[in-house]
Amino acid sequence: MAASSTNNIIDLLERLLKILKEENAFNRSDDQPVIRFRHPHYLQKIIPMSLDDKPASNREIETVIRQTIQYSVKTSSPHFHNQLYAGVDEYGLIGSWLTDVLNTSQYTYEVAPVFTLMEREVIQKSLELVGYPLMPEADGIMCPGGSISNMYGMLLARHKILPCIKKSGIFSLKSPLACFTSEDSHYSILKSANWLGLGTDHVYKVKTDEFGRMQVADLKRLLIKARNDGKQPFFVNATAGTTVLGAIDPLPEIAAVCRSESLWLHVDACLGGTLLFSEKYRYRLRGIELSDSVSWNLHKMLGAPLQCSLFLVKGKNTLHEVNCAQAKYLFQQDKFYDVSWDTGDKSVQCGRKVDAMKFWLMWKARGKIGLTRSVEQAMSCAEYFLKRIKETAGFRLVQSHYQCCNICFWYVPPTMRDESETPIWWQKLYFLTNEIKKRLVLGGSLMISYMPIPHKEIGNFFRMVVNCQPPPTKSSMDYVINQIEKVAIDL
Repeated sequence: MAASSTNNIIDLLERLLKILKEENAFNRSDDQPVIRFRHPHYLQKIIPMSLDDKPASNREIETVIRQTIQYSVKTSSPHFHNQLYAGVDEYGLIGSWLTDVLNTSQYTYEVAPVFTLMEREVIQKSLELVGYPLMPEADGIMCPGGSISNMYGMLLARHKILPCIKKSGIFSLKSPLACFTSEDSHYSILKSANWLGLGTDHVYKVKTDEFGRMQVADLKRLLIKARNDGKQPFFVNATAGTTVLGAIDPLPEIAAVCRSESLWLHVDACLGGTLLFSEKYRYRLRGIELSDSVSWNLHKMLGAPLQCSLFLVKGKNTLHEVNCAQAKYLFQQDKFYDVSWDTGDKSVQCGRKVDAMKFWLMWKARGKIGLTRSVEQAMSCAEYFLKRIKETAGFRLVQSHYQCCNICFWYVPPTMRDESETPIWWQKLYFLTNEIKKRLVLGGSLMISYMPIPHKEIGNFFRMVVNCQPPPTKSSMDYVINQIEKVAIDL
């Protein structure tokens, strides 16, 4: 019975691999659509979504699998530039499948012996890249995304200034805590303030310059304001690679303010952290080593399978001290092996997906040299795209200077180029940006996002993101420009 069941699983997996190949799931060719977009009512009509009492047949299951592939976005297409992630690294995918096949959790060495060693190695190497002390003088953990990683930073900062909160809660606070982040930072800082009971009203938004970088003078102003408001500053979030403009805050200057004010400095490097692999570009992250904690998403830019996020922190035993609950049924201290290898009690989660192997296998297979080459190819293509935007008629940059893999721009159709740029003209351009996006998606030729920056009174523009996977080329950069010109020809 058991042997038959095992053979059945293997047969199903072999069949799945055949379907993936037949349906071109890993579409990296130029001539295939990045998406076959259909509205929800259409998909509800053609895909049997209902979950019924009776089991579906193998034929029905295969049909649904094929439909899932056919109508899903092909992030491995060279024409997917819609998000801060894109295609999947092949070795990372193998690591992801292996972890799912073995189906274990990352909380104890007992149930994840090999994966525990892999996570330790990944953390050590990442601490080294950032410029932190190595374990045990610093620590880290794999997290389910950058939002949780950022919340770890805020949690540890709160514990450092008021460790009593772990037992007594925020009811013991004499004055509200205040945290600081740029107006261009990720919204997860607001969510962290909510989840940790600080309240979003106590998040101070620091103004940014014309390139989206935090203005240190305004940070100092808001620190004074917060104290005058009767609040206690404790946490500053700097960003290395903002979501929209890819801006990197002036980390050395912010670190100096935090040091003089005894504030915790967290760096959200979820996007920009990948530049650490390149000697050519890592100077843009100068000062990251002065921070107290860092978040970094390997699934952004580098191409690790979603999800693969790191949180790194200075300080011996810091994570365990803040998070431990000492569950006796899981973290027994009289085990037959060295229990210092059990990692679950330093985590917010109990069950924790094994994410480390994805990154570990990518590094093992490609070496640091290969990962560096991938990063520098992506950045080189981003710089080439920036150059093409500057040179090509009708394209206009939102700003002239970019630090990461994001390039933001408008396309002005020929009929609008000689018109006076009145507020009505700009509103029309914002609308046409939306229209171009719609035509690209409905045609399936290109996925590129658009967005506004309301606090800078800037309407819709395109955000081009260049990732390491699939490996970008100058040709794939040219294609973006050509497709936008093509679909906008009659606008």
